[in-house]
Amino acid sequence: MSHFTTVKTELRKIEPLIQALHNLGYIPEKDEQMIRGYRGQTVKADLAVKVKDSADIGFCWNKSTQTYELVADLDLWKQNIPVERFVAKLTQQYALNTVLSATRDEGFQVSEQKNHIDGSIELVVSRWD
Repeated sequence: MSHFTTVKTELRKIEPLIQALHNLGYIPEKDEQMIRGYRGQTVKADLAVKVKDSADIGFCWNKSTQTYELVADLDLWKQNIPVERFVAKLTQQYALNTVLSATRDEGFQVSEQKNHIDGSIELVVSRWD
């Protein structure tokens, strides 16, 4: 029998999380949603990604840790990568979006962005005073 699993993250802001999901090719639905699991079971999530022919992926706000936690029925996980790798890629995209937003707010522009074979991302930013 399947059940919903909560995976802790360090994702604290909704907008970079939404952008990170978009960067990975997902279409998140904001506001409280019901996500589906085994045999139609549902659970509330603050942000949801509806997945055709699989269990949905949700994110719930944890007030005590001030983070969004991933919630899904992992027995029905049918993404092309394991959940641990999904969270790692999502966290990387979240960090990238957070850095890009902060540098833009400080008046910097991205001069160069390189995606390396090892999966790392190198940014070069500049600002003219």
